[in-house]
Amino acid sequence: MRRAALAALLSHWRRQPLQLFTLLAGLALATALWSAVQAINGEARRSYDQAASTLGIGSYASLTHTDGPLSVATYVALRRGGWLVSPLVEGRLQRGDIRLQVTGLELLTAPPGLLPTDLSAGAGTTPLDLLRPPGVGFVAPETARLLKETEGLPRLIPDPAIPPGRLFTDIGTAETLLGTPGQIDRLLVLPDQPANQRPLDQLASGLTLSPPQEQGDIARLTDSFHLNLTAFGLLSFAVGLFIVHGAIGLAFEQRRPMFRTLRALGLPARSLLTLLLAEVLLLALLAGGFGLLLGYLIAGALLPDVAATLRGLYGADVRGVLSFDPGWALAGLAIAETGALVAAAHGLLTVHRMPLLASAQPRAWATVSARALRRQAFAGLALLAAGILAAIFADGLVAGFALLGGLLLGSALILPRLLAAALGLGARLARGPLAQWFWADTRQQMPGLSLALMSLLLALATNIGVSTMVSSFRLSFTGWLDQRLVSDLYVTARSEADGEALRAWLAPRADAVLPIWPVDLPLAGAPGELYGIIDHAVYRDHWPLLRSTPDTWDAVMEGRGVLINEQLARRENLRLGAPLALGPDWELPISGVYSDYGNPIGQAVVAREALLAHHPDVSKLRHGIVTADPDALRRALLEDYGLPEANLIDQARLKATSLQIFERTFTVTGALNVLTLSVAGFAILTALLTLSTMRLPQLAPVWALGLTRRRLARLEILRTLALATLTFLAALPVGLALAWCLLAVVNVEAFGWRLPMFLFPGQWGALFALALAAAALAAALPTRRLARTAPSQFLKVFADER
Repeated sequence: MRRAALAALLSHWRRQPLQLFTLLAGLALATALWSAVQAINGEARRSYDQAASTLGIGSYASLTHTDGPLSVATYVALRRGGWLVSPLVEGRLQRGDIRLQVTGLELLTAPPGLLPTDLSAGAGTTPLDLLRPPGVGFVAPETARLLKETEGLPRLIPDPAIPPGRLFTDIGTAETLLGTPGQIDRLLVLPDQPANQRPLDQLASGLTLSPPQEQGDIARLTDSFHLNLTAFGLLSFAVGLFIVHGAIGLAFEQRRPMFRTLRALGLPARSLLTLLLAEVLLLALLAGGFGLLLGYLIAGALLPDVAATLRGLYGADVRGVLSFDPGWALAGLAIAETGALVAAAHGLLTVHRMPLLASAQPRAWATVSARALRRQAFAGLALLAAGILAAIFADGLVAGFALLGGLLLGSALILPRLLAAALGLGARLARGPLAQWFWADTRQQMPGLSLALMSLLLALATNIGVSTMVSSFRLSFTGWLDQRLVSDLYVTARSEADGEALRAWLAPRADAVLPIWPVDLPLAGAPGELYGIIDHAVYRDHWPLLRSTPDTWDAVMEGRGVLINEQLARRENLRLGAPLALGPDWELPISGVYSDYGNPIGQAVVAREALLAHHPDVSKLRHGIVTADPDALRRALLEDYGLPEANLIDQARLKATSLQIFERTFTVTGALNVLTLSVAGFAILTALLTLSTMRLPQLAPVWALGLTRRRLARLEILRTLALATLTFLAALPVGLALAWCLLAVVNVEAFGWRLPMFLFPGQWGALFALALAAAALAAALPTRRLARTAPSQFLKVFADER
């Protein structure tokens, strides 16, 4: 009996292939978008873990010299004095369009945790291989492929534990590559030091001992970015489930006569439920498997842009190649099964409660009464209120996303009631029987189209919100770059002595030489940077201050105040005039707050003289140059002074690089927006296709009264465009509210800065046209079917309804 019942249930899909395609495609798309996001997040976090656990140079204390590189003699003296140190050489190497960060290790003294896996495992390459010319370098596999045909490099060995763009090698090979023989950039201090060490000041002068860097900062900084991606993945999955819910619900309604017959033939209700549940799980397994494959392809296409985003915003090195992880694959299948069960829950519950001889009279699927619409609208209002309360009484990103979730889901639930009210108003204002029938019939189709229109609202609101955020960010970021990049050239000296000579050389040739001298120190209990500036008009005229006093610049230049960036001000809730500790015995009141987009840490700015008074050993290598002829000065620096080209950056190049990083930052969210809108368009198509098979009883009387099939088809397209227009009008305020939440709430919690919100009506018009085009395309196939429906099909309606 069960086998025959299962065959009967599955025969429905054989007779309805389009409905089966709708169900599988909707669930596959939902699973694909969710799985793509999880694959990207998993790959990024795997890269963070590898970078933190392998080759973690920052986890060791280090010794540096105030005058630049250390000598071999200093290293020997420290070793003889009982200090367990290991020399390290670092630098950048340009090979064509590829820029490498070169790190040279002394293999005999380096901690085992710093060695590439091929060496630390004791297999493959041996330390002796690194000493034979031309040496051996360890790079990421993708970096090895890019450098495959490059000359002047050691033999490259791929190591998946090494971040992209990095090259690890022996210290002698690194000195040859960088052209710095006999120079040591710093000495790593091993953790277990002997007790009988001689003091540093007795062994060498000018040494600075820096503590280990705190680990795990990158993972914490990027949590907001990954949470943002996850939110988009969940939204896309929810939109896809609307399609699945509609397809499953229609299938249950169409098979009500079959269910009655199977029950009448003796099939127990429990067995019927078990078979239906098995059917749903089997279909979900098939759709989930295809969705995983599609999600893997989407993630592989988007991962390079995600890697560029994380590298540009946070300095996090992420592999640009996606590796298959069974974890996210199983999670994708699990969420596909869960989503299918959620979508089918209402239908399964209806079958469970259906009386044995329930009437099989066909009815419109998923009919929603006025009372149900009111309940749904009240639920939407409750979600809106819950989101607002979460933002008011809670803090952090979770509260921000709770506000977004309440806004989007609440608006979607309210939409059917709003559309019903608008269509009712249209019916009251209509003149003529055809117009009145049009509005009344459109209102009657609302229950069947409500899920599709809700998904369209979500997609449109998301597009409006994210595009407004991105465009506001682009406008603000471009203006901010024009203010912050006031120097025409940026140069880095090779050593402290070279920096002093460079300043003397530039003095008669440049309009101004602006110091960019940072000191890393805690600010309000968190890692931060302190800079010193000179009193120059470029700061007073161009520096982007968000909050200031009438004498802000005078207070700073006279050493009576300090400027801080917006991130530090918001994180610690600091106000103007509040004291800020800049060291053990140094505290200044806050005189101003400036915008500092893209910087994840706190920053403060004081007068150069005040900085040197408290930190005389600050690194004085970087400078900004203001000049009337940057091209001529650039050539003079390279040809006359002999500055390496890698140590000089012009403003136009720096600005172009910054804008390029910005544009790639939002490629992923833009792609997800397009995919979400596509899924919403597909939802409308499936809803119209399913409704078209049940519309003949409503259309046959109008056809019999003289309305041609072609005109009926035109009215169907007009109906779809009208609903799409009303949905867009409802989505516009929701999208703008979403943009405000992203800029004023989520962005502040995630990154520490708030952006001004600008309006872009041109983008709304383009999106409205796109929504109408998607609706028209979705309605094309059902209306084409209607226009070609044989008159006999209309006549059968009257025969069947006698």
